[in-house]
Amino acid sequence: MDHAELTTEQVLKRDIPWETYMTTKLISGTGLQLLRRYDNRSESHRAQLLDDDGPSYVRVFVSILRDIYKEETVEYVLALIDEMLTANPKRARLFHDKSLASEDTYEPFLRLLWKGNWFIQEKSCKILASIVSARPKPQDRFFANGEASNSKSKSTTIDDVLKLLVEWLCAQLKKPSHPSRGVPVAINCLAALLKEPMVRSSFVQADGVKLLTPLISPASTQQSIQLLYETCLCVWLLSYYEPAVEYLATTRTLPRLIDVVKSSTKEKVVRVVVLILRNLLPKGNFAAQMIDLGLPQVVQSLKAQAWSDEDLLEGLNQLEEGLKDNIKRLSSFDKYKQEVLLGHLDWSPMHKDPLFWRDNITNFEENDFQILRVLLTILDTSSDPRALAVACFDLSQFIQYHPAGRVIVTDLKAKERVMKLMNHENTEVTKTALLCIQRLFLGAKYASFLQA
Repeated sequence: MDHAELTTEQVLKRDIPWETYMTTKLISGTGLQLLRRYDNRSESHRAQLLDDDGPSYVRVFVSILRDIYKEETVEYVLALIDEMLTANPKRARLFHDKSLASEDTYEPFLRLLWKGNWFIQEKSCKILASIVSARPKPQDRFFANGEASNSKSKSTTIDDVLKLLVEWLCAQLKKPSHPSRGVPVAINCLAALLKEPMVRSSFVQADGVKLLTPLISPASTQQSIQLLYETCLCVWLLSYYEPAVEYLATTRTLPRLIDVVKSSTKEKVVRVVVLILRNLLPKGNFAAQMIDLGLPQVVQSLKAQAWSDEDLLEGLNQLEEGLKDNIKRLSSFDKYKQEVLLGHLDWSPMHKDPLFWRDNITNFEENDFQILRVLLTILDTSSDPRALAVACFDLSQFIQYHPAGRVIVTDLKAKERVMKLMNHENTEVTKTALLCIQRLFLGAKYASFLQA
């Protein structure tokens, strides 16, 4: 049996020779008694034992993982713990019981994350995430399970645990140990752990944010939808953390989120993306980019659909209001400038609006004609025919509306760049390139007779 494909049910069918381990002193007599009572019993019987003496069973399980290295036994105990926590997640609190103050309950799972086969890694990750999430929060600054300073063995601190866990999760996102389950397990674990400020900080420091972006794309199968949802949940949790927001601004996350929300019909996916967008809206340059990417129209389309989730409906209303406020605040020239600087040139109304050019023509002089220089860079570097066509047209508009437009554009050596585009394979590009050259040669006095 391939260890990567093992299931908990298969592992729990094994017979483990506990008596042999006692003979070799790897488990104590008390440990053997507890295991005999617990092993191969019904779920209700085990539940009663855990209710009566849960911490003692946790102590035995942890000591086996610490002292016994035989793979089949390690897998078996991990399966027992996983089964116990799956049946009742609140049992994770047992690992923090005061009677276990001298035990380092984290260390065995952390070690197994890196040294075990996939079954061992997956179970260790899942169990570790549960234990971490269940810890008593006021004791964060002390040892992992609240051990006293005079205890015999020093526990792994919670900071160490979280850092090492984040390190393993990032490693899975980069190079998964299992081809189909490595990434989903890591994302599922992160979605639970990123509620922790320390995890957010470690994740950003480990350069983890960029590992999420490629996973944000429209999904169709149930598994891929769940992975997308949990990835977006991670981004939503990170959207409350300023350093992560600053990092998100440098990635392609925003356009990907908008693509997802446009195409998704799964309500929980739409909800979490809308809540991310609502959180990002007031931050940095996100509002201008959202407007540039057509989010106001997407929100209108979403509002027309029959959603039942109240958080989603409220989020859509807040997003709509926030976008409207930003559109009012963002002057037409600011929007235009944003469009040019991002290189997202399209035929938005302002390009052909005479009023826009008359009112804003002097703004083009800012920062030593920065906007014109960027338009020329677009002509040099862009492979998008629409962007090339719009850039040529805008240069021709500048020539027409600025008193010294012809001289300025000539000084910036625009003529040679535009001339090259007159032989472009796209007719829209050749048309606007020709118009620009005509206005450049004829000057503003005659250029008004030439219309695109």
